[in-house]
Amino acid sequence: MKLRLAGIVPESIVDGPGIRLALFFQGCSHRCPGCHNPETHDPAGGTEIDSVELLSRIKEAQGIDGVTFSGGEPFEQAVPLAGLAEEIRRLGWSLVLYSGYTFEALLQKSESDLHVRRLLEAGTLLVDGPYIRKERDLTLPYRGSRNQRLIDLPRSLSAGAAVEWKT
Repeated sequence: MKLRLAGIVPESIVDGPGIRLALFFQGCSHRCPGCHNPETHDPAGGTEIDSVELLSRIKEAQGIDGVTFSGGEPFEQAVPLAGLAEEIRRLGWSLVLYSGYTFEALLQKSESDLHVRRLLEAGTLLVDGPYIRKERDLTLPYRGSRNQRLIDLPRSLSAGAAVEWKT
């Protein structure tokens, strides 16, 4: 299945806990003012890649603690990313998901979109909410504005409500 990739950071220490392979996906309808990655907004930008090829590249990663899906907005490509996320978890890696949507909005979307649900279920940690320039705080781990939360996905999905992850 094809998806649009903006870029890969092979060893990131800012996109979730530990050393992470960070994948930045193309396309974002949120277009938050002051976004750190505005070049990812255009859904036609970046590079088209087959999810099988991308999984092969991920498997080659060494010395990482997990994988991060960022963007852009990964949930705008939930169809190809759900299967990729499940494979990453089968390989034993944690998966951090970034989204401009809140957990509650994604949970609502998942009621009518199985792929959104599968992507959430494959995740370990969700960094949710839009970037808000007035809320900017560079002292926060893994996020840029105070409104964004670190959501423990397994516990939150089990509870049916957001449960914050403790750093």
